[in-house]
Amino acid sequence: MIINRSTYLIFIISVFGIIFLLWSCQIFDSRTDYKESDALRTYTNPVFEPILADPTVIRDDSTGFFYAYGTEDNWGDGKGNRLMPILRSKDLVNWSYVGNVFNEKPAWKNQGGLWAPDINKINGKYYLYYSYSLWGDRDPGIGLAIADQAEGPFHDKGKLFTTREVDVPNSIDPSFYEEDGKNFLFWGSFGNGPSQGIHGIPLAADGASVPDLKRKFKVAAGDWEAAMIHKKDGYYYFFGSKGSCCDGANSQYHVLVARATSLKGPYLDKSGRDINERGTGTVLLKGNEWMVGPGHHSKIIQDGEGTDWLLYHAIQRDKAKVSSGASRRVLMLDKVVWSDGWPSIGEGVPMKQSVYAPVFKN
Repeated sequence: MIINRSTYLIFIISVFGIIFLLWSCQIFDSRTDYKESDALRTYTNPVFEPILADPTVIRDDSTGFFYAYGTEDNWGDGKGNRLMPILRSKDLVNWSYVGNVFNEKPAWKNQGGLWAPDINKINGKYYLYYSYSLWGDRDPGIGLAIADQAEGPFHDKGKLFTTREVDVPNSIDPSFYEEDGKNFLFWGSFGNGPSQGIHGIPLAADGASVPDLKRKFKVAAGDWEAAMIHKKDGYYYFFGSKGSCCDGANSQYHVLVARATSLKGPYLDKSGRDINERGTGTVLLKGNEWMVGPGHHSKIIQDGEGTDWLLYHAIQRDKAKVSSGASRRVLMLDKVVWSDGWPSIGEGVPMKQSVYAPVFKN
């Protein structure tokens, strides 16, 4: 059979017309897959720079915004020290700077930096516990500021206690914990003294004072700092940091974990060792060739799909400091996975590749 040129052209046009019709009717359309993958947003670390050290994070349920607060630092941008900077985000990934906790330093101590804040919602208000200390300070302490809104203004309520008053050397790094209507504060940092270590103490019902300083209890040895307690499936998990936090590219900071069946311990690592002994703890996160000194993380945040996330700071090895000389401790975000009763983060080092972002349904 001989097919002339015009008939062949009509045939070809008809075939393409049918293909287009089938495609438009989604008979073999893959666009649904594209839509699904478009909804799965990705991100890469760091999620904020140049600095947000010792991050603490909370969500304002009325607006859906997350607020992150960090240690006082000079970002090297000519604007001097930010007295505990405040960031805001809708998704834990995209952050913007919105201000500082204080315009002036509190007057209850003569000198020092404002370090390692811990934000919490208590009695409908935002409670920010913070450290007030110098390097090598013999009498650092922990203070409290309160605000009606997450971005402030914060009003200082003064000190909860100082090192000498509570008899715990290097009393910094506060972390609030509440259970069954009872409030506790955990705190403490590096040192070799006989009463050194991470301690807990009951707070008043309003969370604004310590009724009895003698009721403190010790949960970890003096080679820990930046403690955080997280309860899951009947266990209390103790997360904390060890090593040098702020030595630029030489920082040895890393995160370890242990667990207990009681809030007051004993907390045991994966090998069954009590973390009241030095040199214990199961490593959760350490540095690599890209980022060093990961540590001093937030409390665990759960997204709308039930996935747990952790924000922490780390130092990029080839961009270790800003022009002010401060360690460039950028803000990092990584997923926490639970298996056989223990948490893990990826391969145990800061995640560099693009990964799926947290999902929030509002």
